[in-house]
Amino acid sequence: MTRLQEAHRRINAEITHEKAAALGRAGEWLEAALADVAAAGARLDDAADPEEEARLLGEYETARARALHARLALLIQREAVGLRQHRIVDQQFPEPPRRAAGRRPPRT
Repeated sequence: MTRLQEAHRRINAEITHEKAAALGRAGEWLEAALADVAAAGARLDDAADPEEEARLLGEYETARARALHARLALLIQREAVGLRQHRIVDQQFPEPPRRAAGRRPPRT
């Protein structure tokens, strides 16, 4: 292998490594954002009065918006590395549901 070929191989390996690292970071950001949504949802479920519930609903919706943005970033990153099927993302990281004041999600 010539020096030029070896340099090209190393550059391609580095690019592949960076793509994988970026994909991993996008997944970590989504996991963290979904954890924030779950925590906000739990606080909302425990709200004691309508005023607190309204404030916590706003926090939940803000956290939900961040999670949706992180989810979109993960899907874009997957597309950038050639992963076109996102069924696994839908299964593993479902979109957080919308919530409304006075309505509790069903207990499972």
